[in-house]
Amino acid sequence: MKKRDYDPQIVEKLRGSRHYVNQFALHQAQNFRAMLRDYDYVNTFGAYNGQQAVQHVKAGLKAIYCSGWQVAAAANSTQEVYPDQSLYAVNSVPDVVRSINNAFKRQDQISYLESGRGFRYAPIIADAEAGFGGALNAYELARNLIDAGAAAVHFEDQLASEKKCGHLGGKVLIPVSTAVRNLNAARLASDVAGTDTVVIARTDAESAKLLSSDIDELDKKFITGERTPEGFYKIKEGMGLDYGCERGQVYAEYADLVWCETSKPCLKEAKRFADAVKGAVPNAMLAYNCSPSFNWRQSIPSDHDLKVFQRELGRMGFVFQFITLGGFHSTNHAVFQFAKDYKENGMLAYSQLQEAEFDAEADGYTSTKHQREVGVSYFDAITTALGSGSTAALKGSTEEDQF
Repeated sequence: MKKRDYDPQIVEKLRGSRHYVNQFALHQAQNFRAMLRDYDYVNTFGAYNGQQAVQHVKAGLKAIYCSGWQVAAAANSTQEVYPDQSLYAVNSVPDVVRSINNAFKRQDQISYLESGRGFRYAPIIADAEAGFGGALNAYELARNLIDAGAAAVHFEDQLASEKKCGHLGGKVLIPVSTAVRNLNAARLASDVAGTDTVVIARTDAESAKLLSSDIDELDKKFITGERTPEGFYKIKEGMGLDYGCERGQVYAEYADLVWCETSKPCLKEAKRFADAVKGAVPNAMLAYNCSPSFNWRQSIPSDHDLKVFQRELGRMGFVFQFITLGGFHSTNHAVFQFAKDYKENGMLAYSQLQEAEFDAEADGYTSTKHQREVGVSYFDAITTALGSGSTAALKGSTEEDQF
């Protein structure tokens, strides 16, 4: 049982007279918890729309990571392209979580109609960034992510108004007590909802150089005493990992998983963090960002070492590992390659893409039949049930004839 700094009696009072449990969110949280218990580690990468997430599942990945960076860049509700600085509307990540679950729902309907077998709803781990404000904002964001069906939420210990991607400069940490308050807010949202949502704490202490306040004793030994023109406290150079370890130890009392954002992939540093956190909280579970902001070949030249990197992390207790922006990079590169090929070779390029899709069907790929993939057969079944089968769309289509 993770620590809570609020009176348990408040949970019932906050539920209202007609409390209901979001059974889907509860099941997804339970599913993710079972994975963390039963596997050496769960690995995945960021998806920012439903079709990407469906491909995750069909290829065999167990979970979905919904990255705020990717939402900022390509899927926010304000339809802007933003850097990862909490510039998008706060409903954006809940909307993407909901759209991914809706994509799973459609695949489930199609699969069950055709074969009697369902489709696996992979649990979604959602990025709540720095909470978009204070404790109330963190509570409301967590509540909305739970309503959208997220299995897990993560909060970072940056100042929300100055939030930056963990691999950018200019990050401002909040006091440890404020970060704990945000974790309590997320836990309270889960308790009120009755969903046992997995709460993940991230610390950016390893590379941050500024702190918003010196109110907490734990923070004081890491600051120089100097102030910036904005009033922030400067953090001592060379103590980032120590700082991250100490913050991680505190967060592990409250969060189900703890993650320290790092500047490069390094098993030695990962072990140091793992030993420190588990030394203080033995049953702590850890998460690791296998970030695309790292030049992986530069840091780890060996093919073998790259291949076993996640296995080694798993042995240390990093039970959830993810490439935050894997969807962004893989999609952009694939589309660029096809566009370049298409420019040079016209329909030969598309035919070769199609042939690659045909070959991938042996491994579970189904998007070759794009009409079926989006549910034409499912809606044909509805049309037929209502007595209008003569207007069914798939029968007589080019897809039925040629695929």
